[in-house]
Order: sequence, then C-alpha cells, then structure tokens
Amino acid sequence: MDIWNSIFTEKGKVFIEPHPDMEKIVEIFHERKFRKILDLGCGTGRHLIYFSKHGFEVYGLDAAPKGLEIAQQWLIKENFKAKLTQHRIENQFPFEDNFFDVIISIQVIHHNLMKDILFTIKEIERILKKGGYIFITFPILNEGTKIDKWELKEIEKGTYIPLTGPEKDLPHHFFTIEEIHEVFRSFNLLEVYTDKSKHRAILGVKK
Repeated sequence: MDIWNSIFTEKGKVFIEPHPDMEKIVEIFHERKFRKILDLGCGTGRHLIYFSKHGFEVYGLDAAPKGLEIAQQWLIKENFKAKLTQHRIENQFPFEDNFFDVIISIQVIHHNLMKDILFTIKEIERILKKGGYIFITFPILNEGTKIDKWELKEIEKGTYIPLTGPEKDLPHHFFTIEEIHEVFRSFNLLEVYTDKSKHRAILGVKK
C-alpha cells in the first residue's frame, strides 16, 4: 500500500521483533513437519527472518516495494533466502492451488473493505493445503491500544478510516467474534484469543 511504502521509506524496518507467540507457533509447525510458509503482508521481513532461522522454506508477499527492498537487504545480511513478491492482497495471488503448508499474516488483512477481505480469505483457502495452518492477527477496538485514541470514520459496517495520523484514510476492519467464525468457516479454528499486544489472533486448520 502507498501509505505503508511511505512509512517504510521514512522509518525503515519499523517492526523488528517477531510476534510474541511465534515460538509456540514454530513448535506446532515443526511437529507437523510443515515446510513452505507464506508471510502475507511481510513488510520489512521480521517473520521472514524468524522462520528462515528455524529452517522453513519462506515466501513473502507485500504491496510495498520499499518494505520488500528492506526485507531483501535484511535477508542478505543474515545469509538467508526467501522468495519475495510485490503484490496487492485484493488481487489473485501468484501461487498455485494447495501450494503452502502455512500462511501467517500479522496485522494485514483487515486493511481493506469487507468485499476485498473476503476475497483475500478465499485466496488464502485456495493456496493453502488441506490440513495446512493459518495464524492471522488483526486489531480490536476498545482494548486500550493506540487505535482507541484515533478519530475514526465508519465507511461500512465495522470498517473505519482514521481521519488523521500516519494511517490516515487506510481502512481498518474490526472483526466481531461472530464474523471471525463466519468468514473463516473453511477452517477449524483451534484458538481465537487476544494476544499480548491486545490484538485478536486466530490459529486454524484448513478443513
């Protein structure tokens, strides 16, 4: 997205530490002998690095060229390789059906109108193998995060845009628990919880 490309250009990596639950997640993936992982909305690469260190075959997709440029430089510095693709998540993903064992997406898929979010979820379903895992996070309103202080304008049910700040005009959809179970109905949701950063996290298995 243009907004995130500008943020990465101005501030660099922005996110450095992996999601706090990744250690647990990696153990699960190793137990199931998973190999191919896609980081959907990989940004500047913190999870590309993390999963590379743990021996996975890693792919990254992001719309921001500056984020991918920084991610590539970081991978080279750490002596890792990953297959990186510049792409918008509201368009058909450039991967074959049933290609990945795992798809993670940290604070990404909510940045759209609901029709585009539903398309993204369908694409996740398409490229993930049966029995493959998802680990996805998105924000929650009224959980004491910085979002609660933003001036938000509702543009459709549950979807808002900030009127000021670095993410001005960037859509944010806030899923209800009922919505989560509805839109991810092609998955057995093993966990739906609030993580340490007060964001919603879901861990699921494709049916």
